Formats: sequence, structure tokens, C-alpha cells
Amino acid sequence: MRKHLRSRRALGIAVASAVAITLPGCAREVGGGGDGGSGGEASPGITDDSITLGITTPLSGATAGPGTCTVAGITAYFGAKNAEGGVEFGDGKTRTVEIEALDDAYDPQQAAANYDQLKDEVFAMTAGLGTPTNRAWRDAAIADEVPQVLIMTGDPLFSDAEESPWQLGFVPIYQNEGEAFGELLASSGQDHKVAILSQNDDYGEGYVEGFTSAIEGADNIEVVEQLTYEATDTSVDAQITQLAASGADVVFNAMSQVPLVVSALQKAQQLNWKPSWFLPSNTSSPGAVLEPGGGAAFPGIYSVSFAKAPASPAFAEDEDVKAYLAALPQYGNYPDPPAFPHCQWSWMVGATLEQAFSEMTEPTRENFMEALRSIEDFQAPLMLPDTTVNTTEDGQPAVSTVVVQKYNGRGYDTVESFE
Repeated sequence: MRKHLRSRRALGIAVASAVAITLPGCAREVGGGGDGGSGGEASPGITDDSITLGITTPLSGATAGPGTCTVAGITAYFGAKNAEGGVEFGDGKTRTVEIEALDDAYDPQQAAANYDQLKDEVFAMTAGLGTPTNRAWRDAAIADEVPQVLIMTGDPLFSDAEESPWQLGFVPIYQNEGEAFGELLASSGQDHKVAILSQNDDYGEGYVEGFTSAIEGADNIEVVEQLTYEATDTSVDAQITQLAASGADVVFNAMSQVPLVVSALQKAQQLNWKPSWFLPSNTSSPGAVLEPGGGAAFPGIYSVSFAKAPASPAFAEDEDVKAYLAALPQYGNYPDPPAFPHCQWSWMVGATLEQAFSEMTEPTRENFMEALRSIEDFQAPLMLPDTTVNTTEDGQPAVSTVVVQKYNGRGYDTVESFE
């Protein structure tokens, strides 16, 4: 099921404590300006030979798993390109692409401090995970005219060119995911009772908003219980126990904390309650969530995606997947198979940035933003069929299409109907 989503509500993600570190293996020397050999004075972070990108993302704390992936994928992508000689830009120069990444531990104050540290050394900021952390320095990036692009947040604000002229999100907005599942469930033609558990912030509200809008007017769907939890909670056992008593056969679970999703799945099994589940794309990893949570015990676990799952047998011989899996440990300092889809997403970010670089005729941030906002129907490596990168539609992130998938015990299969 393919879904194009358009909600514009701003969203949020849980915040953890801050620890500032620099990711080992990332570039530490940043090139200065230089004339770049083309019209316009070169912006900071770019020379005739190299360009440096900055990332602030959680590399420690509760969201370190997906945060580390946001660095590993893009570092692997450009590491492989650098090994081949670099990336060819539209001004005729071939440059290596260097990455400087700092840990914000999902703390907005630390993210803002990281931006202040990097802004005069890097050409653009990219790939970082989190709505509150990216929002913490959005206004500063606008004032400084520093690109804050292809970031990992579903907040529509970052894709509004008028409100955020130096920003662009990468992943679909949260409402899109909730709406896609709601439409799938409503179209099943079967009666379903739904229990909702969501994070008590804009993140959870965005998912629920999309889901409830999709089932509005659907006579076969009844929401029988709706509860929330705080992002700082260490357990949701009480909520799961209450939801189990509702008799729901479907759980819509809008949670951003991986440990809590795992414990929710485990608690439901302890109660012998085995409904079908919907999980967000960022907390539905087969290896990190479903296997330890015992996901195979449920009749169906659904999520949405736009990326190929490397663990899925369907992609075992896929050339893009093989290239990605080979580069990730070699250039991304990520030795194990990726447990989170953010590794794939940031690999796609690298490919999308390369597309923009190839259209840059001047070594300036202004020209880069023009090139970035001109990408249409780009099938980035690792993208699923029927999903593309399109940066030309104001109010939408680079990826605004998703495909509903069902867990098959190892990976996910695309589905057209609720089973």
C-alpha cells in the first residue's frame, strides 16, 4: 500500500540527557573557503578539494542506537565515494565529502551547543535525529543562513520553505504513517476494536491524528481505549494491562522509545493478550525490537517504510543492499548488521546530497539549497518501489511516500490489505 501524506502539524520526540562527544572516525579537519573556481565567494566548509558536513545526533543515551545509525549510513556512503576518488560537483570540481558528528544525547541544549561549535566549520548540517533537538537551533540556522537539511524528523515545519527557508526534512511526517495504517485497517471490511497507546507529546499526537483522521467515518473501526505515557517513563506495564482489559484486537502504538516498545510487547504476552500491532517506522526494527519483544507471537505486526530491509530474504541478492552492507562496516564503523532503519535512511541522505552536489554550479550554500530543492522522482539506492525522493513540493519532506508492511518473522513484506 503506497501512501502520500500531507499533514502539516509540528511534532516532537522524547528528550534524553546530554553527553558531548565526537564520533570516532569522522573527519576533524575542515577546509576553509577558497574561491571554488566558480562564481560567488565560497561558503565555509568547502574548498576546491573537499566539503565538510556537520551532524548533531544522539550517540549516547536511550536513542543512541538509531542516532548512531544516522551517522554510520551517510559516513559509509561518502566513505565509499571518497575511496573511488570523490564526488563530482556541478562546477566541474571533484571533492571528497567529510563528516563531523557530535553527540547531543537527544538534549536540545546540547544540540544547540553542537550547532554553535560546527556552524562556521561545516558547509551544511544534515541527517541528525530528533524534533526537539533540531528545533533547538532551527532559528539560529535561519539567522546564520546555514543549511539544516535532510534531517531525521517528521516535523512538517522543517519542510515549509516560507517558515524554514534553510531547512528540509527527509523522512515522512508522523501523521503520514498513522494515516497509512488507518486507511489499511478501515479498508479491511472487518470489524476491529482498537486500543491506542501514544507518547504524551507532539510525536504521539501526530501519529494519533493521522490514524484517527483515516478511520473517521469507518463503521467497522471502534477505538475502545486510548492511553498515553510520558517519554521519561521507565515502564508502560500499567497501560498495557488496562488496554488488555478493553478487548481490543488491534493496538495502535505510537512510541518512540525502543525499550518501552519491547517491554510493551512482552507484557502483552504475559497477559496472554495477542492483538495485531501498529508500530512507528523508527521503533519497529526486527532485530532491535521485534525479536527481543517476541513479535512472532502476534497475528500481525505492521509498520510503514520506504527503505529496503537488508535482513529480508526478498533483498538478499539486491545489488544496492549488497553494496550498502559491504560499505557500512568498512567506511561507517558499524560492524554489525544494521538494527535500525536509520542506517538505510542516512545512506539515502548521502545519495540525495550527491544529487544536489551534482547540480551545484557555485560553491555556496545558496546555490546548494537551490539544487537541493530541485530534485524530482529520484530513486535513491535502497528505496522501495513506488517511493521516491521529491524535494520540489513545498510543505513536504524529501520522502513523502510510504508503504505499509507486515512482519514476517525476520523482516517485512509489503501488504495491500489488513490480514
